[in-house]
Amino acid sequence: MPKLDPPITSLRNPSVKEVVKLRRRSHRDEANLMIVEGYREIKRAMDNGHSPVSLFTCPALFLGKNEDALIARAREANSQVLECEQAVFEKMAYRDRPEGLLAVAKQVHRGLDDISLSPHPLLLVAESIEKPGNLGTLLRSADAAGADAVIVCDRCTDIWNPNVVRASVGTIFSVPVLEASSADAIAWLKKKQIRILATTPHAKTCYTDVDLAAATAIVVGAEQYGLSNPWLQHADMEVMISMLGQADSLNVAQAATILLYEAVRQRMAHRKA
Repeated sequence: MPKLDPPITSLRNPSVKEVVKLRRRSHRDEANLMIVEGYREIKRAMDNGHSPVSLFTCPALFLGKNEDALIARAREANSQVLECEQAVFEKMAYRDRPEGLLAVAKQVHRGLDDISLSPHPLLLVAESIEKPGNLGTLLRSADAAGADAVIVCDRCTDIWNPNVVRASVGTIFSVPVLEASSADAIAWLKKKQIRILATTPHAKTCYTDVDLAAATAIVVGAEQYGLSNPWLQHADMEVMISMLGQADSLNVAQAATILLYEAVRQRMAHRKA
């Protein structure tokens, strides 16, 4: 068994200071690194081939008995494992109730031509999403619905924000996340003959009245303003979700989840037919 280094006790430790710097988007982009905090998030990263560069641990904060196995996996993957005292770990942690595991990992950049599509792909396109929690939830829903990929267009929030990773519960590593401009994404979807389904409360067609079993890209827009004109102009169809109360729209992640699962329902029905 390798000799273990003593726990980090100082907030001035260079490794600790580097993690704190990664809270800033500018430093994340410069270093091409990201923070992944929490057991489920780190495990999901490793399950999908994204081993940490370094893993910080604080046994005093562990919640169960699975942490040791995850730490052993990180060591086998040649990740640097550093134990910290609780005060030091809490300085680095994003969560109000940290779980004692925090990883630094490389960012994963993919473009439109970096994935293989299924015969009848289901894609989620997210244009100019502003809130990290919404983007993370969109990723989580896309993963749960078995989407081929999420295309992030004209991004406002940083994909590698720790709060995106947290809200996605690590599914940022399991569902391919592609980055593109809206113009490039529209051209690519047209070339691939994938129907563009624009979501807007101003549409006249309900989402349940549309065939979502064919190759489809469900497109959702910014929280405040919705989809931009290029998406509306190039959409093959506009759809809406019926609103029966006083609210005139849903949260963007809620709306996307509803449409994704209608696609799942229709596709399952087609398989049974």
